[in-house]
Amino acid sequence: MPAATASAAEPFAHTPFDGTKKPFTVALAQLDLVDWIEPDRDLARTLAQRGALLRDKRDVVFREEPGTRAAQREVLDLVVAHVLEHFPEQYHRDGSRVTVRPAGLTLDLDDPDEAPLVLAGRLVSDDLLILRPSEAGYRLVAAVLCFPSAWSLAEKFGATLDGLHANVPGYPGKMAMVMNRIFDHLKVEQPVWRVNWSIYPDAELHHPESKERPRDWFDDPANLAPEAFVRVERQTLRRLPVSGDVLFGIRVHVDPFDAFRRHPDGGRLAASLREQILGLNAEQLAYKGLTQHRDAIARALEIVALEAAEASV
Repeated sequence: MPAATASAAEPFAHTPFDGTKKPFTVALAQLDLVDWIEPDRDLARTLAQRGALLRDKRDVVFREEPGTRAAQREVLDLVVAHVLEHFPEQYHRDGSRVTVRPAGLTLDLDDPDEAPLVLAGRLVSDDLLILRPSEAGYRLVAAVLCFPSAWSLAEKFGATLDGLHANVPGYPGKMAMVMNRIFDHLKVEQPVWRVNWSIYPDAELHHPESKERPRDWFDDPANLAPEAFVRVERQTLRRLPVSGDVLFGIRVHVDPFDAFRRHPDGGRLAASLREQILGLNAEQLAYKGLTQHRDAIARALEIVALEAAEASV
């Protein structure tokens, strides 16, 4: 099924490449819980893809440890309460059944044959991961991860926070201490969020391949503008009030390079993204899968920036 992409009328829901933040930094901000779950203009299509993945590739996109069902139910209850309050035109509840009107989907929240986290993951566009404190640090103990950005749930499940980020350039050391401190001190009433960016050859949301595997993406590296996409992850962290576990939410937005031409500040944004890419060191380029294509992508962004700037004159 084709992946949902940003609306042509509203490119770039988030622009972490605009120069206000540096790549490979934590850069967390306070999250207003009103904005916890973002609206999705393509909700029906997104939920159809999520439902198909949970049906056909369940072991790829869902994992749970024993003893996590109560925390999963906590997540489900929070998700349902949020969408009913903030998106009443899209969601309706009748007893234990919730209907997503745009998707023509009705789920029984008390379905004894389904994990609560799977039900939650079928209601919203966000992936939902539960991390639980342990003597070794916070561990990934339950997850619905339909739209990973080049990492495998099978490989990472059960890992600690440090294990999940072991291959992130610059993570071991200071960044690791900062991240663990954030998790330790995260308060129920003070959730946080951040965004990051990457470059992909398509608009597909489901990318479970590991970052460590080769990615020969572009058929024509000299002509990237029409086939390269900016992928942005909006990540949220909130403490679950009953279990004390941490819920990590991930919403993916994908826009083609062409969206820079449609954005009112597209010229500057394309130039800023180019500058950030050229500023990455070898380890960072490899992590983002840009080693072979850095110069071609930078050239494509330069052309897009010039065209966008000329169009705005």
